[in-house]
Amino acid sequence: MLLATMFCYLFYYTGRQTFGFAIPGISEELGLSKTKLGFASAVLFWCYAVGQAVNGNLGDKFGGRKLMSLGAVLSCGLNWVVSFGQSLSSLLIPWGINGVAQSMGWAPGSRIISNWWDHRERGKAYGLYVFAAGMSSVLAFTTSLIVLKLLHLDWRWIFRLPVLLLLIGGLAFYLVVRNRPEDLGFTRDAEEGDESGDRSEGDESPTAQAAESSLARYLEVLRNRRFLVASLAIGFQNFARYGLLIWVPVYFLGTNWKKADDTAWISIALAVGMAIGALTNGWLSDKVFKSRRSPLISLFMFLAAVCTGAMYFISKDNVVPATVLLFLSGFFVYGPQSGFWALCPDLLGSKRAATATGMMNFVAYAFAGLEGIVIGFAIDRSDGESIVVFPIVAAACMICGVIGLFIRR
Repeated sequence: MLLATMFCYLFYYTGRQTFGFAIPGISEELGLSKTKLGFASAVLFWCYAVGQAVNGNLGDKFGGRKLMSLGAVLSCGLNWVVSFGQSLSSLLIPWGINGVAQSMGWAPGSRIISNWWDHRERGKAYGLYVFAAGMSSVLAFTTSLIVLKLLHLDWRWIFRLPVLLLLIGGLAFYLVVRNRPEDLGFTRDAEEGDESGDRSEGDESPTAQAAESSLARYLEVLRNRRFLVASLAIGFQNFARYGLLIWVPVYFLGTNWKKADDTAWISIALAVGMAIGALTNGWLSDKVFKSRRSPLISLFMFLAAVCTGAMYFISKDNVVPATVLLFLSGFFVYGPQSGFWALCPDLLGSKRAATATGMMNFVAYAFAGLEGIVIGFAIDRSDGESIVVFPIVAAACMICGVIGLFIRR
């Protein structure tokens, strides 16, 4: 079940993380500024955030299998609609709806994982799930560069070819996955204790949680103070994450994107670092930090601030240092995602895992949308110098690290 869920999510980002590679071509053909294109990116994230708040609860109510596969199919179709856009509005509307379709993936998939894994191995399981998401970034970056650099196609094909993989992943997921062990005739023991040996905060009896209404689930989530602190922290983490994912391709492609040299391929180091960072963080949180997520989140984010800040002083033409620093930036910026998502069932129980994940992701993508506008505006104000992304991201990392110290599960 874990591998099948990972397989599906491996292709999910081909439906939303390719936008940065299309920005130079869209800007040139349609005459749109970076601020306007940053707003287009923000619309997807905000629609995604609202969708997460709704679909997380639906994942708890109906199970993740149908939602995750439906989101994959819809997102594929909506990307094709975006590819025919001729104006800002014709990009914004289907791209925003695509955000809702994309929101059917993460939280429902998280619920499936929380159903099949208990708290003692949840960090590793979520680490592998987030690793698949990180590899999805690698795939989104690589397929976009193949479209532009090897196939020499225009920006519209970025929204047409990579997402065909998402369609395949969604259909395979539906055929293989079942929501719970009980659906295949297995039985399981009641989930036991957190790291101190007590029952996890959100783990009530199965009977009590089965009878819980949608409103009650939302109220339980919103009443948990440590969950709210963690949600604020992931907001700044996601601001930093998408500040890199959206604008690093713009930085490395440069203004003459059609003739950009091979330094554009350096951007893949960011996505590779993210994937390995998520896997490493999940393992460390279980084995070294004994399921204590907060200290590791802060440590990674403080190191991320150092690495992303250093990128400002390294020329992209200086290939080896730029590649190493970009890899480390991705490693430390994205690694804490494993800890954040494992906190959802840790703090609120597996029966509320999707609702908690959806609400946390709502905050995360509200900040991601803000990132698109802030950084797009900053680039326009600096005469197109996209290198300004790095100090902005470093500041967001530092703020996340400080807030993370107060989660204290």
